[in-house]
Amino acid sequence: MSGPVSSYLLERAWVEDRVVDDVLVEIEAGRFTRVEALGGSRRGSGAATPSRLRFPRVPGETARVPGLTLPGLANQHSHAFHRALRGRTQRGGGTFWTWREQMYDLAGRLDPDDHLDLATALYREMVAVGITTVGEFHYLHHAPDGRAYAEPNETGLVLVEAARRAGLRIALLDTCYLSSGFGAPVEGAQVRYTDGDADRWAQRVEALDAATGADDHVVVGAAVHSVRAVPRDQLPTVVEAARGRPLHVHLSEQVAENDACRAAYDASPTQVLAEAGVLGPATSAVHATHLDAADVRALGTSRTRACFCPTTERDLGDGVGPARALHEAGSALTLGSDSHAVVDLFEEMRAVELDERLVSRRRGHWAGAELLEAGLRHDALGFADAGALRVGARADLVTLDTVGPRTAGTGADEHTAVFAATGADVTQVVVDGRLVHTRDRLPEIGRDLATVIDRLWKDS
Repeated sequence: MSGPVSSYLLERAWVEDRVVDDVLVEIEAGRFTRVEALGGSRRGSGAATPSRLRFPRVPGETARVPGLTLPGLANQHSHAFHRALRGRTQRGGGTFWTWREQMYDLAGRLDPDDHLDLATALYREMVAVGITTVGEFHYLHHAPDGRAYAEPNETGLVLVEAARRAGLRIALLDTCYLSSGFGAPVEGAQVRYTDGDADRWAQRVEALDAATGADDHVVVGAAVHSVRAVPRDQLPTVVEAARGRPLHVHLSEQVAENDACRAAYDASPTQVLAEAGVLGPATSAVHATHLDAADVRALGTSRTRACFCPTTERDLGDGVGPARALHEAGSALTLGSDSHAVVDLFEEMRAVELDERLVSRRRGHWAGAELLEAGLRHDALGFADAGALRVGARADLVTLDTVGPRTAGTGADEHTAVFAATGADVTQVVVDGRLVHTRDRLPEIGRDLATVIDRLWKDS
């Protein structure tokens, strides 16, 4: 169905694999119908001077957009309810395992209304920093006592509604979680996570898919929480239910998990997943931090994607994963904000390079263009038609201010986006052809976050 045509003249934009001046885009029914470079390519022009106010004349009602415009960013890995932990779990010391106890406390507090309000505010925070698709790794399925809600997919549908209200797309990665650790029964807050076995989990996911099937802003995917939470004999059931969907899995985030897996199965977590058929091009291994050479080869040869979440991995003291080695082996890099200690994919991009510098004591592991592309891989979330300025693609536009205090004088190219800009430099966001964010909305987003988070912790 055709509709009104929107037109933007972008001062500078990332088109295919380079920055180009004066790009005219036309949008109809949420997709690009025209992408034309009226200026020249700026590839290799790191010292370029911004062409502000140099736009050519364009007929018609065309909005002129100063700055550097990118396709929308894809946040591969989110636990929405973790946003309420920011500023609390950073106090004092501890490890991942002590952080997890604080997370369980929060998990026991949320009802569907709280979850809706918190996720909506978080997703609006994501949109404000240029994220147009989120992968929600969702395991908070049931009521606090473990009983199913009257609508078994109540909490998943709440997240879909939150994404709709915020104006971004969602890949709801419904997560199978069956054990507190290598066959041990769930306990405490974990009773909210489990369906009992993988067959019942798969039946619920099928119903969720049916409930959202008509919405092309929603993909229902699947996830294995981890090898510790899904017994080895249950993994093939998850793989079968995930056929044709994105499949994500937490992998080797902690040395202790690797050790426990070897004790239980005499194999690394990567080996367990490979033997069960979990690995492959539709699968994303999240964190992939503590791997040996055989693990890297298995992930690379299977073309499993590697989703790094550096701001969470450093916040929790997880370690630094072998991003470049995985890339060279064949695992494409993607990025997520995970626990939302920081929500800023520009920070995630540069952290991959900067963390690797700390480990190797060398610079220059990743080109700016490679890291930017890692932030644009919507296909890993089931939206293969997003993440590029090209005719027929979903019309997402994220514009960065290139003359602000962080970006002025940096060249206004991909290196500006990756190594200088932050989410605070985003001036406007268009998702599927609709303007969904401008800077003047930031105070409202902050108020909404404060309201719901304060409510959640009022009795603590």
